[in-house]
Amino acid sequence: MPLPVPATAAGVEGLRAIVAQPQRALVGVDFDGTLAPIVPDPAAARPHPDAPEALRRLAASIRAVAVVTGRPAEFAASLLGFTTDPPPPNVHVIGHYGFESWTPAAGLVRTPGIDPGPGLAARIDEVRSELPALLRDVGAHPGTTIEDKGASVAVHVRGTEDPAAALEVLRPVLEQLAAAYGLRLEPGRLVLELRPSGTDKGTALTALANAVGARAVCYIGDDLGDLAAFDALDALRTQGSGALAVYSGWPGSGVAEVAERADLVLGGPDAVVAFFEALSHAVRA
Repeated sequence: MPLPVPATAAGVEGLRAIVAQPQRALVGVDFDGTLAPIVPDPAAARPHPDAPEALRRLAASIRAVAVVTGRPAEFAASLLGFTTDPPPPNVHVIGHYGFESWTPAAGLVRTPGIDPGPGLAARIDEVRSELPALLRDVGAHPGTTIEDKGASVAVHVRGTEDPAAALEVLRPVLEQLAAAYGLRLEPGRLVLELRPSGTDKGTALTALANAVGARAVCYIGDDLGDLAAFDALDALRTQGSGALAVYSGWPGSGVAEVAERADLVLGGPDAVVAFFEALSHAVRA
């Protein structure tokens, strides 16, 4: 399969840089909506069946591959089969928007230099305990669910009859709750997440690019939290690196704000996996 052609000149240059300098290339990718289809129950999400092996092959061909997700890092690594032998080369899993990371060599590590404030675990526990009553009292729409991510808590409205209206009910009270406990409210596709502050997918991607000496960086995402990574790509371009921003979704659906920022649009996890395969072939040619 030939590589797709980005719609922007900057994207064409970014993809060309990755193929020309694989030993200095970093490919970052979100999990939900990119490696795994969006499903009504987030706990039931599973990666595309060909994604783990495609990521392993790509990681063996370039400087580094990074899964950058709002999920716990070790959980995502396990879903992708990375925690089993043999460990994949050059793979990083960055969880909780950069709050922690997992690699085969180091296992799970809290990212140094991030200070989310004192007593984070206790503050998350308080939020966790308060949320059910708060959602009841505010009249959350039927079908609203809570996802406990350990270091963060997410409220999903995918199962409601009118998700847009459900979000409008929730946003003001969850903003107040996040502020009261020194947390950040992260909006996403039919979800609002209360999480630690101090990092985002952009700072995480930039830190890893610097750590591995990447001079060509691609990032694939589908949701509002991925815009920070696209911002990081813009900054890397101003510093002379090649960069390619990719949206996983379909034109006219999903999150338009993210699609409009992308150099290349791929039609969901099937197309993302096919892109990895084509890129692996191109860098080995």
